[in-house]
Amino acid sequence: MSDTPILSIRNLHAKVADEDIEILHGVDLELGKGEIHAIMGPNGSGKSTLAKLLAGHPGYEATDGTVHYKGEELLDQEPDERSLAGIFLAFQYPVEIPGVSIANFLRTALQAREGKDAELDLFEFQDALLDRMELLGMDPTFAERPVNDGFSGGEKKRNEILQMAMLRPELALMDETDSGLDIDALQVVADGVNKLHEENPDMTVLIITHYQRLLNYLKPHYVHVMVKGKIVRSGGPEVAEELESRGYEEFKTAQV
Repeated sequence: MSDTPILSIRNLHAKVADEDIEILHGVDLELGKGEIHAIMGPNGSGKSTLAKLLAGHPGYEATDGTVHYKGEELLDQEPDERSLAGIFLAFQYPVEIPGVSIANFLRTALQAREGKDAELDLFEFQDALLDRMELLGMDPTFAERPVNDGFSGGEKKRNEILQMAMLRPELALMDETDSGLDIDALQVVADGVNKLHEENPDMTVLIITHYQRLLNYLKPHYVHVMVKGKIVRSGGPEVAEELESRGYEEFKTAQV
């Protein structure tokens, strides 16, 4: 792990906003620059809550603990500030935006990142978009389609990867990216992330998943097991292999 982590989480407790339902019960986690981490765990363990909380989702509220991103307290920042600071969330269920093309959506996102006083050159944007789509093996006509409207599960996830390719985040949070994907779509998504990480080895990735199958293609440096709102085990890729063969039962019944 890097000497100075890009993300440092200490004793993080969180609940559903406006409700007295605590989901995270003291999460401790560090991510170094350029590392790929995976968090695995059964349904209801708090994995997606953690990803959404880090991105600034208003439905969740931290009640204790600290989260430092690049040395700054993350929990004090608004969602747009976190995005501008280099945090990207790939949604488990990407939203549909009928009437807005992928190209226009990405251009607007890049313009927002550059600031209202900066002018985004249209031709440079088009060249960059075509370059990113070529890298990911995508048909250029894909960018003309409305955002996720009528997309298959695999197409929605490929669109998320294209957004990552264009926005070049420093910290990519991938919330159950493998949800509902067949094996071919899973390989396409994993190949895309692998290519982006090879191109930008400083990008840090946090993958949220139930199953080991995604990790067959997207090799993490570290794997963490989350149960009942806490990290109960951390290790290398072998942890995912153990979970595949033994399941979560021993962690579910343990006191955490």
